[in-house]
Amino acid sequence: MFQRKEYNVPLYVVASILFGIKTYIVYRFLFNIELDNFLQEVILFINPFVSAFFVFAISVWLKKQNQMKFIRYTTLIGSLILYFNLVFYRNFTDFLTIPVLFQGSNAADLGTSALALIHIPDILLFCDLAVIWYLSKKYDGELSVSYEKRKRALTLSLAIAFLLGNYILAEIERPQLLQRTFDREYLVKNIGIFNYHIYDIAQQSRSQAQRVFADGNQLPEIVEYVKGDTVNQDENNLFGVAEDKNVIFISLESVQSFVINNTLHGEEITPFLNDLIDDSYYFENFYHQTEQGKTSDSEFLVENGMYPLPSGAVYFTHGQNKYNATPEILGEEGYTSAVFHANNESFWNRDVMYENIGIDHFYDVESYQVTDENKVGWGLKDKDFFEQSIKYLQALEEPYYTRFITLTNHYPFDLAEEDATIAKFDSNSKTLNQYFQTVRYTDEAVENFFEQLKIAGEYEDSIIVLMGDHYGISDFHNKAMAQYLEKDEITAYDQVQLQRVPMYIHIPGEGGKVISNIAGQIDVKPTLLNLLGIDNSGDINFGTDLFSADKKEFVALRDGSFVSDDYIYTKDQCFDRETGELISIDSSGLLNNEEDEANNVCTPIKEKVQTELSYSDEIIYGDLFRFYDFNNPE
Repeated sequence: MFQRKEYNVPLYVVASILFGIKTYIVYRFLFNIELDNFLQEVILFINPFVSAFFVFAISVWLKKQNQMKFIRYTTLIGSLILYFNLVFYRNFTDFLTIPVLFQGSNAADLGTSALALIHIPDILLFCDLAVIWYLSKKYDGELSVSYEKRKRALTLSLAIAFLLGNYILAEIERPQLLQRTFDREYLVKNIGIFNYHIYDIAQQSRSQAQRVFADGNQLPEIVEYVKGDTVNQDENNLFGVAEDKNVIFISLESVQSFVINNTLHGEEITPFLNDLIDDSYYFENFYHQTEQGKTSDSEFLVENGMYPLPSGAVYFTHGQNKYNATPEILGEEGYTSAVFHANNESFWNRDVMYENIGIDHFYDVESYQVTDENKVGWGLKDKDFFEQSIKYLQALEEPYYTRFITLTNHYPFDLAEEDATIAKFDSNSKTLNQYFQTVRYTDEAVENFFEQLKIAGEYEDSIIVLMGDHYGISDFHNKAMAQYLEKDEITAYDQVQLQRVPMYIHIPGEGGKVISNIAGQIDVKPTLLNLLGIDNSGDINFGTDLFSADKKEFVALRDGSFVSDDYIYTKDQCFDRETGELISIDSSGLLNNEEDEANNVCTPIKEKVQTELSYSDEIIYGDLFRFYDFNNPE
């Protein structure tokens, strides 16, 4: 086919077709991208080819001897970008962002987690690279082109026209697409992974500029909004109930609420956590609100009462900002603060962030005896972790504010056979199958820790808070999850409900109560301060006390979804919260007709959610608290 040059297809065209086919296969069959209508199908199909043609068409402007090299290395780089996104997606059901790439220092600690995300058949995704490399080497002269300037301009103009056509279709399907920065899936399925990355670079550059040009003028409007949601502490009958008590906060890695009071093979999955409900305040409709920062995002929410960023981790991107975090506030009240976590101190930039928000002591992996027998993928097994932490806890000056971050129930949920006390689940998902064993192990570790606290004399004068930090099972495993929950499928409504995580406030001597009100991690800060009897009226946060009767009407998730008393809104769909019945669809971003407008009861709340998320982002991007005196807020 390559003997007669005049009939040859240029390599930039061949590369565009091969790379486009590969990218479409990844989009359609390896990413779990929801397609709601035929137009979305069309857009998802054309944008891989449009993007590939635009990039490879640049080669026609190069000298013939450089064209093959450009196409080879462009294919290599593009393939790696696509593959890294796929590996990341398998764990987080999300796409890479610039801030996440700067968190590369975390990769050294991933260990088996990263290896579990790499599959042997993945090598097939590089077949096009091998073909292009072979053709470019063997048929260098035949497959390069020597266009006159007019034809080069025509080729590039055609590529640009294709891109514009793609974008116009995307805007028809999703008006104001580029304003939906919180929804990366929408961006990827409409403009493609590579254009999304270019857009992300522009967005990150803009966010960095926000701090430079911020002057604090945005704060009065934000303060007025926050104060409008402030609850009168005198109306809370639990205000000061734990005054001067120690705080022991246990972050339950990847524990979701669907395992609580549930069984597998006829056995309770979490027997201790089930029993603990009886003598604790247990919030059964409590949602995690994390994004790409996962555990670090949950810490940020708890300590600051602000939302994490839509991309990256605040701990990395804005670890040097000024905050008014719980450890700082409690430090002024005489509390000693400490974090216990058997992982590297620099993971998630904790060493920098902890010092910045006033944490006095950080007991990282260097504080523990880690052996081959007690080691788990990310550090120390939970039982050994708690046991070795007691001596450090006893040495702290009281009252203290402490947080324990568990590790065993972390992806890929590997557990030695001798440590497993419940059989694996049987589904097509190895991840979900193993998850139940590691959750059970963490449950047993927490039970042991409670006994150790009592023996050490640290139990009676403390309040103990237990909270799931984020989801463990992503929607990449929906088929297996539907099997376990005995559902035909996991709907968008179900997916939001699966973002519930356990939340306990255990106060020795106080009775237990199950609280059904909707709540989220952003509410933890004001709740703890009120329980400890500390006036937080001068603070700026977006949470409200969990024990207040006058709570906010919604729980905002970082992707723009929300849960209210009556409704759940996600992916442009509005559901009845109790029944899961679909009330209305807003797939275009606009109301479709008068009937939809009458029924779309989610719209007013959605606008409030977007306002609140944007206010939180403004504070972080602009580092606005540097302009605010929390000691003299007026």
